[in-house]
Parts: sequence; structure tokens; C-alpha cells
Amino acid sequence: MAPALTATQPTAPHDLPTSKSSSQNHKAPRSIYPDGIKTSGQHPPLYDQLQPYSAFPKEITGPTVWRKEDYTSNPERWTHIFSPSEISEISSAADTFLASSTPLTGISKTNFALPEFAKFLEPLRKELLNGKGFILFKGLPVTAWGNRKSAVAYMGLGTYLGYFVSQNSRGHVLGHVKDLGEDSSQIDKVRIYRTNARQYFHADDSDLVGLLCVAKALEGGESDLVSSHAVWNALQRENPDVAETLTQPIWYFDRKGETSVGEEEWIKTAVFYLETGDQPRVYSKWDPYYVRSLTRFSDAGLIPPLSPAQTRAAAILEETCVRLSLHMILDIGDIQFLSNAHVLHARTAYKDFPPPAPRRHLMRLWLSTPEEEGGWKLPFHDSREKKRGGIQVDDTRPVAPEDAE
Repeated sequence: MAPALTATQPTAPHDLPTSKSSSQNHKAPRSIYPDGIKTSGQHPPLYDQLQPYSAFPKEITGPTVWRKEDYTSNPERWTHIFSPSEISEISSAADTFLASSTPLTGISKTNFALPEFAKFLEPLRKELLNGKGFILFKGLPVTAWGNRKSAVAYMGLGTYLGYFVSQNSRGHVLGHVKDLGEDSSQIDKVRIYRTNARQYFHADDSDLVGLLCVAKALEGGESDLVSSHAVWNALQRENPDVAETLTQPIWYFDRKGETSVGEEEWIKTAVFYLETGDQPRVYSKWDPYYVRSLTRFSDAGLIPPLSPAQTRAAAILEETCVRLSLHMILDIGDIQFLSNAHVLHARTAYKDFPPPAPRRHLMRLWLSTPEEEGGWKLPFHDSREKKRGGIQVDDTRPVAPEDAE
């Protein structure tokens, strides 16, 4: 049972200069982790650092609060088309990296030099973390380059925005969003990104997420984004009881068996919670598939089932996201980067072209932006780690497959 909000706890690892786990993860064996840094993984929050609903703002203001009307007719405000000189620089960096025979899991800013384009990526990183929280790049020549070079270029760009973390129990630091024919109704076992089913509004287990479109679907598979701060404001105006329910640490999230030895099969947390420190911002952590898949545990009496208030809150949260969301379509060669701190995203269901045409395929990155490098101050013990968040099972080594597996 999780401790009460008022429970007395010893000094949290988050408040120590260097926690034991942080030290271990930053000194991971290079024989397993090429950069010497291990993904921290999923953890419950520090319950004594979670704040009650009364501490939350009634209204959020600033650049993280945006409306779809601000961008629907103004794609130039959120789209960057790669210039010929930028493509040339990225291509040269990718070729140099490939010639070095370094494994893709060892890519970094050091061995993927972008002296000119880095001047654009540095302020972009701040905009993703503290501004509107998303961008759409267009025009990476993935068809001409093929999967291998495209993956190198994509991960190389990602190193300028954050540290890539493992996305599943297999250690994938380069993920592949592709229909592998798995049964999307088996939500307690199947990760939805490996199916063609609809993805409801959610945030991934990382600070930033990137998607590179390699192949499109015949129909569907389109993207929706929403400012979770705009959603919060709408909930406060229209359904304050729902907002309050979503701030309570009564929500269980399924880990779908992606656990290390000794870990629980779920994490108990809130959906909206505040940063630590002065002038805390509202952070969101949500995925309805991971909440609704826990009936095998609630039926066994191990955790409580969703209450009527929680069921209502989940439905109103999704409806509010849909109503306020910005719709966009990713074409081949497009890269979408967005913040998981204050942006929720979704995907429509899709249908692939019949064989032998390629199936819809997006390469995915989960990127960590720790506190010491401008990341949000989170009430989790790994907030100061370089590779906070992600999914890490025991000492599984990172891998970067060129295609889905």
C-alpha cells in the first residue's frame, strides 16, 4: 500500500546530491551500455512530494497553453522544412558515423557533429520543454537513404534534444511503430503501438518523444496533439471535480509484465501533478490503455477497481482532449518531436496498403531531459538522472533495430 500524502519519509533520493541509483545508472558498464548510462525505468512517485488539489493553479497561463485555432491555418508556426544545406550537413554526419562502425546505440553529439544545424536545435530544445512543446520537420530523404542511414540521421538529431532511453523490455532505444498483427484487444499483454488500433490521448514514459515517418498507411494513422495545460484550464472551468480526481494518487498504471526482479506489476500515481521546487508547473502522466488493462489484478483483489468517479474522469479527459486537439498528418520523411510534460498525443486507427506495399512505419525515439540540463523538476527519485524514465528491465542492454521485431 502506498504511504499517505502526509506520511513521514526519510530524505528522498531526489533531494540528495547524488542518489545511489543515480550513481549506479551513471556508471553502468560500457560493455552493456555504450555511453555508460543505464535507463532508469518506471518508478512510483515520491508520495510525500505530491501536492493536494488545493495547491494546483485554477488557470495556467503562458506559451504552454495553446489553442488549435492558433496553428490550424498557420503551419509555418510549427513546421520546419529541411533546407538543402541542412540535409547536406545531416547526411555528412550520418555518413561519417556509419564509416566509423560505431554501434547505433553509441551515437552522441560528439560523434554526430552538426556545427550549423545545432544552432537551430539548441533553442528548439527549450521551445519543446518550455514553449508550445512540438514541431514538425519535413523533408528527410528517407526513401533515398534507406532505413539504416535514416535511423542514424534521426537518432543523431535526437542526441541534440535529449538522451535516448529504452522503450520496452527488449531495450529498444530506436522503436518502431508498426502493425505486427498483434491482438489490440489484449490490452493487458499487447503494446498498442505494435497494432493498427486507435491510440487514445496519452503521454509516453519520457520527457520528449520523436516520430519519423518511413511509410504511410492506406488510410488513417493520423496524429492529434493537445496542450495538457489548455485541457487543465478547460477542466477547471467545466468539471473541477474531474480535475481534482485527476490530481489524486489513486490511479494504477499497468506495467504489462515489463518489470525487473522485485518490482510490482503496476505503479500507483496521479494523472496531473506539480513539479517540485518554486513556481511548480503542472505535469501530466496518462495512458488509458494502461489504466483499463488492470482488471486481472482488481478482479483478484490486489488493487481497487476504477471507481465511478475515475471512470467519469477518464471519459471527460478524453472528450476534452479530442475537442481541443490539433490534427496533423505525417508524410514520408516527416519528423514530429513533442513534449510529454505538457502535450498529450493520440493516433487514429489505420489500414495498411495490401502487400507487397510496405506497412505504415514510424521510427520512434524516447528522449530524457534531466533537471541539470533544463528538464522539469519531477517528484520522482530519478529526476536528476540523465536517462530518467523509460522502460528498463533488469540489465537488458540497449538495442537499435532498423525495423520492427
